[in-house]
Amino acid sequence: MKLKAISTLIIGLSMSFAAFAISIDDAKSQGLVGETTSGYLGVVKNGQGVQQLVNEVNEKRKEKYQQLAKKNGITLEQVEALAAKKAYNKTQSGHFIQVNGSWVKK
Repeated sequence: MKLKAISTLIIGLSMSFAAFAISIDDAKSQGLVGETTSGYLGVVKNGQGVQQLVNEVNEKRKEKYQQLAKKNGITLEQVEALAAKKAYNKTQSGHFIQVNGSWVKK
């Protein structure tokens, strides 16, 4: 009985945390995150859950970049540079990109 109550509490807490989670698109639209010169997301303006979102996205990106580097026989840095260029080109007008270390709206 105690285990069931604890499990229910954990599920309830995890669901409430998920309600506060922000999507990448929302974070970009709100000017909270932007694309960096290194091919990863960066925090433009901190808010609830923003750093966690950036960390999770960047962790997944790095895993993918490492796979691509290995598959294509190139360095991680080369993949990151290509990814940054692609991300800059795909960034919507009004969203942030990093230029010379500063955040600017595209």
